[in-house]
Amino acid sequence: MIRVGIIGATGYAGGELVRILLGHKDVEIKWFGSRSYIDQKYASVYRNMFRLVDDVCKDDNMAALAQEVDVIFTATPQGLCASLVNDDILSKVKIIDLSADFRIKDVSVYEKWYGIEHKSPQYIEEAVYGLCEINREDIKKARLLANPGCYTTCSILTAYPLVKEGLIDPDTLIVDAKSGTSGAGRSAKVPNLFCEVNESMKPYGVASHRHTPEIEEQLGYAAGKEIVISFTPHLVPMNRGILATEYASLVRKADGSLPTKEEIRAAYEKYYANEQFIRLLDDGEVPETKWVEGSNLVDIGFKIDSRTGRIVMMGAIDNLVKGAAGQAVQNMNLMFGLPENEGLQIVPMFP
Repeated sequence: MIRVGIIGATGYAGGELVRILLGHKDVEIKWFGSRSYIDQKYASVYRNMFRLVDDVCKDDNMAALAQEVDVIFTATPQGLCASLVNDDILSKVKIIDLSADFRIKDVSVYEKWYGIEHKSPQYIEEAVYGLCEINREDIKKARLLANPGCYTTCSILTAYPLVKEGLIDPDTLIVDAKSGTSGAGRSAKVPNLFCEVNESMKPYGVASHRHTPEIEEQLGYAAGKEIVISFTPHLVPMNRGILATEYASLVRKADGSLPTKEEIRAAYEKYYANEQFIRLLDDGEVPETKWVEGSNLVDIGFKIDSRTGRIVMMGAIDNLVKGAAGQAVQNMNLMFGLPENEGLQIVPMFP
């Protein structure tokens, strides 16, 4: 059995980790870390865990935790994991960090966008970006794993094959994304109160959202150059889900014609045909968040706009599963040589 510790187990992503890992046949959760609920029963925080989890919440002592487990998940705000990790801990356990601390390779970019000093920049180069469908082989060898953000997972996977194959101009990429309110976390915030979000939709972080450099960096690797995109997230009044609608100019062929629908589909299938968690939709179908809710799936569709010479790419995920906890478990499976889908064969919930 893989012994697991979770720091930040009472946040939304942490709670989802617990839900998924309880159904994982190769895992035993040894530590439910939560600074806000120390010594309280975990099931008193999340009543869905009544008679399923009898443990009490512990603190975020990573050094002590490293003596007891094989892998530590940190589902915590930016800065905490970087402040706790050290050589001794990394010599004993694998760490899967759900924050942004090790996602961006340029520490100055991280500090600019997140507004905090990075406490352990010496580990940034070693950390592997855990987008399983793209970095699978590197993930298998990692001891420090940077779990991608929810917006970034959806945005990158939706555009990646077309950027990689040079079918679109990545510098024309516009990402218009919508997220359910769980993406903002569980802490109390006035803008997230029911009366504030119900019957409304709003953009936020316009031209300044912190996931922007993460998307640019990863798609830049695919493009083979630095790229600049426009990214605008929106908050919608639902619990879960992300829908990304992305626009980019198609790269015309030598004869001036646009790539065909068949060529676009072939590019997606080249990278995703054997990916069990990515579903390329049939022609004319569009992704909807309700059809991936509660699952680790990514639904992707596209439409060529021949009138403008652009393409519309669309992707949908559950922000707490493929966008956070599910992807973290997928990474853990790879890191420990387990079947990649273990614990993640979750049928989407409906209604």
